[in-house]
Amino acid sequence: MQNITIYDTTLRDGAQAEELNLTTQDKVRIAQKLDDLGIHYIEGGWPGSNPTDRRFFEEIKSCTFKNAKLAAFGSTHMAKFTPEKDPNLAGLLEAETPVVTIFGKTWDIHATVALGVPLERNLELIANSVAYLKARVDEVIFDAEHFFDGFKRNPEYAIKALTAAFEAGADRLVLCDTNGGSLTSEIGRAVGEVRKLLPEASLGIHAHNDSELAVANSLEAVRLGAVQVQGTINGYGERCGNANLCSVIPNLELKMGFEVIGKENLARLQPVSNFISEIANLRPFMRQPFVGASAFAHKGGIHVSAILKDARTYEHIPPETVGNERRVLLSDQAGKSNILFKAHELGYKLAKDDPTVDRLLKELKIKESMGYEYSVADASFELMLREALGKPLDYFHFRHFFVVDAKREEDAEPMSEATVIVDVKGQQEHTAATGMGPVNALDRALRKGLERFYPRLGEIRLLDFKVRVLSGAVRDTGGTASFVRVLIESGDGSDRWTTMGVSHNIIEASWQAVVDAINYKLFKDEMTEA
Repeated sequence: MQNITIYDTTLRDGAQAEELNLTTQDKVRIAQKLDDLGIHYIEGGWPGSNPTDRRFFEEIKSCTFKNAKLAAFGSTHMAKFTPEKDPNLAGLLEAETPVVTIFGKTWDIHATVALGVPLERNLELIANSVAYLKARVDEVIFDAEHFFDGFKRNPEYAIKALTAAFEAGADRLVLCDTNGGSLTSEIGRAVGEVRKLLPEASLGIHAHNDSELAVANSLEAVRLGAVQVQGTINGYGERCGNANLCSVIPNLELKMGFEVIGKENLARLQPVSNFISEIANLRPFMRQPFVGASAFAHKGGIHVSAILKDARTYEHIPPETVGNERRVLLSDQAGKSNILFKAHELGYKLAKDDPTVDRLLKELKIKESMGYEYSVADASFELMLREALGKPLDYFHFRHFFVVDAKREEDAEPMSEATVIVDVKGQQEHTAATGMGPVNALDRALRKGLERFYPRLGEIRLLDFKVRVLSGAVRDTGGTASFVRVLIESGDGSDRWTTMGVSHNIIEASWQAVVDAINYKLFKDEMTEA
């Protein structure tokens, strides 16, 4: 089985993505996590381009990697300098990494227009830079910038540029689809030609995703002989991003039969993907193949029925091989299998012919038609399930709430006050509280009435609050009378849960979600104590 090495450039190319900013410490933590995953090369950045990258290369010297080689990235030397006098090459050597990657121009118009040098001089820049670095570091990788565009327009010159780097001692020639515009068939033709003309060269592929083909193009290059893939975790990168290593790696390992990071490391791919999303402060893409939360989520009743018999019917790989998990969603498209799977997942034993299943399925479809979305509110579904089983919760009974919102002066903060009446263990509690808005006031008033009986309610913290207007569910001709769905994510330090409410009144919808959140907390505490 042939080994394919992975060259991760999340810390440089990935950091060029819009909305993504990494501190030096962020980059160190990501590098350590990539090493744990079994990545072979980690490109730390361009030491001569910014203070963050310079600090990174200083701090990373104190870290020990067990799998990865660290690479510094830069360009060929400037035309006005010799290699010995070039500040860019000096910065690369000062980083003291075992691997240095430099890019050079292989598209003729980039040499003559972008660099403003004759074509022959550009070849000298490539050869001189590679030879100078190769005499001073263990490994030199040459990134053939814009190679595929150059090959399409002037193939002879593009090959000359590769040859210059190879003959100067480059350990690997990486063919770059820098603009991300090449089709997979074009990638194949170019890689095949390079293999014929430079059969001794070790090739890599660096693809951008502007045509949504970066992963496919990377796999095609490997199929035709490339032994290294450059890319980023989650496909982060400038414009439309780079080849997504979270798709490249499992495709190579599970579908194409190559040895990449190994099965044990592959099972950590999804947690690493989420870790880097968290560090980057970017929400994970739910529908990302292999590692996304929806990658193995099943909603249709026929699908769920089939996967319960044999998961291969609707899953191309077992989700656990990439560290993911199977999820069954509840919706108006659900069948009995969805209910049974979800009930079993929550610890409730239901037979397929149990009348509860039919009742619950009917209620689920009615509620979903009103705008409820139980696929994203497991806690609310479990409370509904218990009611259907004749086991409703009986911690308190709601009687009344009243909310006042006021703003008396132009510059004054708006004031919200809520009054709540509930029956708790045979006693009526009549409480009031102010808050930062009506929902906060209601929440505080309700807790005020309950915490004397249930002190652990003080552990609940609001983690997220979402409101969505439900199109198509309009009460009258005024758009402001539309139904809304409120989702509340709560936590108590050890668990997280999501509850939901739907109403044409945003306060009523929020109240439903708050009540469910409190009931769920009380229920879970009771189960823990039992």
